[in-house]
Amino acid sequence: MSELEVESVTPSQPVSAAERIVALDFIRGIAVLGILFPNIVAYGHPMLAYYWPEGLPGGSTAFDRYVWLIQFVLIDGKLRGVFTLLFGAGLILFLDRVEARGGGPELQIRRLAWLGVFGLAHTFLVWTGDILLLYAVAGFGALLMTGWDGRTQFRIGVAWFLAGALIFSAAIGTAVTAEGFPGIPDPTPISHEQAQQGAASFVKDANEEIEVTQAGSWPKLVAWRLTEEGPELPFELVFFALVETIPLMLVGMALYRLGLFDGRLDQARMRRWGWIGFIGGAVLTLPIGLWVMWAGFPVLLTQFAFNGLSAFLHLPMVLGLTALLSLWSRTAARGWLGDRVVAAGRMAFSNYLGGSMLMMLVFQGWAGGLFGQLHRIGMLPLVLLAWVLMLAWSKPWLAHFRYGPLEWLWRCLTYWKLMPIRK
Repeated sequence: MSELEVESVTPSQPVSAAERIVALDFIRGIAVLGILFPNIVAYGHPMLAYYWPEGLPGGSTAFDRYVWLIQFVLIDGKLRGVFTLLFGAGLILFLDRVEARGGGPELQIRRLAWLGVFGLAHTFLVWTGDILLLYAVAGFGALLMTGWDGRTQFRIGVAWFLAGALIFSAAIGTAVTAEGFPGIPDPTPISHEQAQQGAASFVKDANEEIEVTQAGSWPKLVAWRLTEEGPELPFELVFFALVETIPLMLVGMALYRLGLFDGRLDQARMRRWGWIGFIGGAVLTLPIGLWVMWAGFPVLLTQFAFNGLSAFLHLPMVLGLTALLSLWSRTAARGWLGDRVVAAGRMAFSNYLGGSMLMMLVFQGWAGGLFGQLHRIGMLPLVLLAWVLMLAWSKPWLAHFRYGPLEWLWRCLTYWKLMPIRK
């Protein structure tokens, strides 16, 4: 921006396209596309099937099990982690630019509050796997730490994340020991019975979700979510915000402060540590996944591996993937496909919610009716279709409009005025 342009902007104006950091948009585009691959299972089945392959209709096939393994090692927790890092970086970026224009934190507070409203609507009206409400809740907590310097944010974020993984693992580990599976001594009869009852309750809840989603009308499904899942939501939001989301946001803030996204860090070092983190984490995650497979996917053990033990390895893989994608963005974004990925990233909010609404129409019983019907191989064409749609519409839309439709609405609500959308 020129000096005249800098002097003419006000705190009540959003950033222009020229002010955007391409690496952030490129990585966000990769994440919003890639995260649909694991999420398709949760769109088309109860949430239990997302991490437990035996929750698919009739149990898992060999293809399901090996896709689960690949997803477990390379994707699950990693793309969500990248998204969370980017959200943390975005918090700092937004605050810095508003402050440079003479504004204060009230705009960020309003921005998070409206994100929470979007998240609530998404959770109960469209899909219970929403992450926006969690980001809003965690974002309010992370705002308290935006004044820390980058190195402090990084150190505390890493230590906090590892402590959260330890707490989560310990919380699940007791039940896993009692479940009984190869390699663990026989538990006491009482603890074993309690573990089996807990596992059975997961399956019972999943079957109830299948029944309601397949047969119920949309109002009935919304009512079921409000009564069955609503009461537990506040605890889940606070728990996950504390054990994972806030610390990852802190790390994202630090990476932005330290220059990972704008080329200020040494590229050779980023590349070296990026590959070490991603490949090293994947190599160490693989035995955990094979262990679960060889044990026959006991439900509590699978949950422990998915949400507990492997979480320690998510962080190096998330950091490595973020570094590598940031490096790649500098050349990839100039190509035909990379340019479309950048556009999809600029419209990540619209693409994320748009993808949810599309899958709602495909799967839920009152619409397409495929909920609980397809195995993983049958869902892959839907993933490819959604990718094509996201890449096909984002760039042409941005050729005529300043923002994606939901990005524009969010900005209007944040700045509390009608923003121009046409270029």
